[in-house]
Amino acid sequence: MSIETPPAGTALSTSPATRAGRRPDGVECWFEGAWVPLADAKVSVLTHSFLYGTAVFEGIRAYWNADQGQLYLLKLREHYERITDSGRIMLMDPGMSVQELIDRTVELCRRNDFREDTYVRVTLYKSTKGIGVRLHDLENAINIVGIPFGDYLDTEGGIRCGTVSWRRTSDLAIPSRGKIVGSYVNPAFSKTEAMLNGFDEAIVLTDEGHVSEGSAENLFMVRRGQLITPGVEQDILEGITRAGLIEMARAELGLETVVRSIDRSELYLADEVLLCGTGAQVSAVTEIDHRRIGTGEIGPVTKRLSALYFDAVRGKLPAWSHWLTPVY
Repeated sequence: MSIETPPAGTALSTSPATRAGRRPDGVECWFEGAWVPLADAKVSVLTHSFLYGTAVFEGIRAYWNADQGQLYLLKLREHYERITDSGRIMLMDPGMSVQELIDRTVELCRRNDFREDTYVRVTLYKSTKGIGVRLHDLENAINIVGIPFGDYLDTEGGIRCGTVSWRRTSDLAIPSRGKIVGSYVNPAFSKTEAMLNGFDEAIVLTDEGHVSEGSAENLFMVRRGQLITPGVEQDILEGITRAGLIEMARAELGLETVVRSIDRSELYLADEVLLCGTGAQVSAVTEIDHRRIGTGEIGPVTKRLSALYFDAVRGKLPAWSHWLTPVY
C-alpha cells in the first residue's frame, strides 16, 4: 500500500514553528493565488459567494502522530476530486489540478509547522463583486486555510440524537452530493432544532420520510448482523469517511455493507447506530428520540470500526497507509 506524496522536486517551503501560543496573524493561508497571513485573507462584502452562498468547500483532517513525528493528511486526493466535482455542479473550476491542490495543502501544513491535529478548510467560490443571482459568467477563486482542531462530536461516549422536522434538500432543489455552502443552512436548521430540544445531534429525513443522514454526517446502523447505510437516492452527501468505513468493514471485519432505505422507526430497533464524517469522525449513537439504541452502550461493531479508524488515520496501520499523505 502506498502513501501519496508530492512528486520529487516539488518546492515545499517551511517557516518557523507557529505551534502553541501562535497568533492568528502568524498563520499563513493560500488566498486567491498567493500566500498571505490569515489576518489579511479578507473578501469584500459584495463578493458574490458572500451574498448568495455560491461556493463549495471541503474539510480535510490531518492527524498528528507524536511517536513518528509525522502529520498525516487524510484522503487528500478524494477530497480534491470531490471539490472539483462540486465545482462542476456550480460552474466553477479550481484552476489547479488535483495534484497541484495536494501539493499546495502539504505546503500549507509545512509553512505553518502544524504538529497537532489540524483541520484544513478549502473553499472554491464565486469571487465576482456585484449584485445578481446566477452561476454563469462569474469569476471564481480558491482559498486553503488550516487551523488546529479537535473533536466535533463525542467519539468516546455515545451521543443522543433526535429526528427533526426539517427535511433534507432534494437533488432537484440543492444537490446534497455537492458541498455547496448555501445548502448548509439546511443542516444549520436541523442541528439547532435538535440541540434546542436537548439532543447532541440531528437525524434528518427526506421528503418521503426515509432516513437521510445527520445534520452533517453520514449514518450507519447495525441490525441483525448487517451493516446498513442509506444510498445516494436519499439525498446524502457521498461521504469520503462513509466510503472508508465500508472498505474497512469489508477488509477487517468481513462485513459487507447493505445500501438501502431506512425508516425512522427502524432506527429504534437497530442494535447499533453510528454517525461518521471528516468532522464527526466515528461517533456512536446510543439514543434516538428518547429511545435507547441496543444496550444503550457503544456496540461491538462501532467500537471495532472506531478503533481501527483512529489507528489508521494516525499512521499506525500500514495496511491503510493508502489513505494518508505525510507532511514531513
